[in-house]
Amino acid sequence: MFQRILVAVDPSPTRLSAVRLAGDLARLTDAQVRVVHVVASSATLAAVVPLEDEAQAKAVVDEALAALREKGVKADATLFHGLTTQIATAISEAAAEFDADLIVVSPHHRGSVEALFNPRISDAVAHASRTAVLLAPEDGTEA
Repeated sequence: MFQRILVAVDPSPTRLSAVRLAGDLARLTDAQVRVVHVVASSATLAAVVPLEDEAQAKAVVDEALAALREKGVKADATLFHGLTTQIATAISEAAAEFDADLIVVSPHHRGSVEALFNPRISDAVAHASRTAVLLAPEDGTEA
């Protein structure tokens, strides 16, 4: 079934659900997991502004790896850097490069007006990728 699972994480608390779900699926199918995090920046007219520093990004990835390995899952991780408009493409390209047969992401719950002006990453990944995408809803517990 699923042998190569890519889980995309970000600094939000919803990442815990995605990591947990990817880990549970990987244990069931003896799959390998790759954790991907895009260190995002925002472009303004005058500059590119980082939204997260390298240490924060590494901490997010390290936390995910520790949770997966604690469950006995074979996992590795990679960081990408890009603008907020490039996150979905980076995730899709990482899935293709990893030859993933499943991408696990967490949807961010926003209003429809906000989503109109700033599309959800999960929606964009689903449209940009040729890989199955599983949304991991937030359940309020830790990975």
